[in-house]
Amino acid sequence: MKLVAGVDLGGTAVNYTLLTGAEKFLIEGLFEHPARSKEGPAVCMKQIADGLELAVARAGANLDDIVVVGLDTPGPASAQGVLSLRGATNFAHAEWAGFDMKSGLSGRLGKPVTYLNDGNAAALWGHFNLFGTRTDVVSVSAIVGTGLGGGVIVKGTDIKGRSGFGGELGHVLIPYRGLAALDGVTPRCNCGRTGDLEALCSLTAITNTLLPHMLPKYPGHELAGMDIGAAAKRVRGMAEAGDAMCREIFQVQAHALGLFFDIMINTFDPDALIVGGGAIETGPEFQTWFVEEIRRGMPDQREEQAGIPIHIMPHGDTAGARGAAIEALRHARTAGLMAGA
Repeated sequence: MKLVAGVDLGGTAVNYTLLTGAEKFLIEGLFEHPARSKEGPAVCMKQIADGLELAVARAGANLDDIVVVGLDTPGPASAQGVLSLRGATNFAHAEWAGFDMKSGLSGRLGKPVTYLNDGNAAALWGHFNLFGTRTDVVSVSAIVGTGLGGGVIVKGTDIKGRSGFGGELGHVLIPYRGLAALDGVTPRCNCGRTGDLEALCSLTAITNTLLPHMLPKYPGHELAGMDIGAAAKRVRGMAEAGDAMCREIFQVQAHALGLFFDIMINTFDPDALIVGGGAIETGPEFQTWFVEEIRRGMPDQREEQAGIPIHIMPHGDTAGARGAAIEALRHARTAGLMAGA
């Protein structure tokens, strides 16, 4: 049996999946292993290898069955998986600066490795889930988590760009001054920009901007007086439960996404828009409400484009690993490594 592996490396955990040549996933749910990324590349690479061995055993396979490993990580990184000289999101150890993720993992495993940033990987999975191997369709995905990642898939391939920063959708500037609920707010992103999508639509945006702005409007709210970071992590659950302030925060985020998607519609005229990430790892009722609010936040569309569907990312917690595995499978087929699979 010939397989490819998908490895989604985060700051604290690694998520794995395995994919056959017939495009069947052998691990359906979330399979995680601690990342220990704060201890630097050497420790983390070993953690990835150890976790992969456990994942293969879980699927009843052998490490020798894996012909290519697909890796995704947070950026910024080049298209070849070399992290920025300033380091990368969630990787604070000094030795991560300029680290070659692709070569580092390939050397540890003794196997070919492909690389995507985590937003592109999730976008690839969302596109594949909707359209399979079709190459005549375009999708745009926004992944809302601690930050905001995403990707644009054209002809079945994610747009990486000249330096690998294609699909950094969180840093697209949006006309936020049109959002009435943000009167007087200057949303700044950790990247240094003002008014990009991540500055309004992410957990970091809730912590730094939206929650501090909204709390004075709701005197006596139970989140007032709490540590702001801890309070921000409760906003999603309280919004789903119907709390008025937390709903307003998520309404702002949905309307910001609406403005962003309008830009994408006028740039790519896509076949589908996809929303994923921890922000909407909720029940169907809240997801439906959130998508409706995205629509309300979109300026009037041309009649021909008004029906572009907005989908919720399927298998959201495993989307990155699945997308990384799809990229690995493509490489394996091109290189002739899946012959006879």
